[in-house]
Amino acid sequence: MRYGLSALILLLASTWVQAGQFLQANNLFPKVRIITSHGDIDVELDRSRAPLTVNNFLSYVKHKRYNNTVFHRLEPEFVLQGGGYDASYKPIEELKPVFNESGNGLKNQFGTIAMARLAEPHSATSQFYFNLQDNPSLDPGRRWGYTVFGRISAGEDVIEKIRAIQTDTSAELGWPNVPVEPVLIKTVLLLPEQ
Repeated sequence: MRYGLSALILLLASTWVQAGQFLQANNLFPKVRIITSHGDIDVELDRSRAPLTVNNFLSYVKHKRYNNTVFHRLEPEFVLQGGGYDASYKPIEELKPVFNESGNGLKNQFGTIAMARLAEPHSATSQFYFNLQDNPSLDPGRRWGYTVFGRISAGEDVIEKIRAIQTDTSAELGWPNVPVEPVLIKTVLLLPEQ
């Protein structure tokens, strides 16, 4: 069968978008290991409550889009955010935004992982954050919240090490709360099913 260039690009794009749903498709709680420059963080994802978000995250993992990225935002009494920029602070290639699943019953509590987004509720793409304390202001109420899709299962000590890093406003980028010592995400691995 022959494809035109446009059809081939569309076919490849749809495969890329859907890649996460095929990874451990019957596993409601897949686990990933985020290998950072400060140690490893294991996260149990919750596909039972946030299937679209988990599949989106796993698509980035499958295609190694999180490799050699940074945690670009650290607010020690709020969140640690990453997944959007490489080590040179250039944006990574993003998928289309994922539907907001913040009404799934999971709360923005200490140790959970959730999707960052813009003001528009359905604008989350690649960026995620760890809650460094309970953050009920990020949960849904009269407005859309931020989708929680998993919890740290090992590596809280690594989070605490990172949390202690000094931050400053980046003169180059103009962003506040940037870790002075870069926190590199070397790779994110899908762990084998148990």
